[in-house]
Amino acid sequence: MALWFECKVRYERMAENGTVKKVNEPYLVDALTFTEAEARIIDKISPYISGDFSISAVKKTKISEIFFDDSGDRYYMVKVNFISLDEKTGVEKKSSNFILVQASDFAGALKKFEEGMKGTMSDYEIASITETPLMDVFPFQLGLAKS
Repeated sequence: MALWFECKVRYERMAENGTVKKVNEPYLVDALTFTEAEARIIDKISPYISGDFSISAVKKTKISEIFFDDSGDRYYMVKVNFISLDEKTGVEKKSSNFILVQASDFAGALKKFEEGMKGTMSDYEIASITETPLMDVFPFQLGLAKS
């Protein structure tokens, strides 16, 4: 299972009208440590930003899985409650997980989530779906990492 870190990158961006605006954009990287997460985001973002930038924050996330869709340009956080039955007491127990879904819109996110959950045998219910401010997600790809 991947360990996902949200990294915020602060830099100055040129707006369409020519003004310079300071932005602080969140990105998601797959890493083992905070140090690796910072190094990976610097490596991934450097080619796209001209000028100075800084990493303003790095924090672990509670994302358990990501469903990618290359046609999507937004990321939606799905809070899903998995329902299990406690065999001793017979009481239903819910455990919450967060799944990130890449999609073009809310309906696409719901559809992609349901497609991703087709093979599961667990009972679940969707507690919420919200659009995130994430700009991009960088999973670790074996063989493509710098040594």
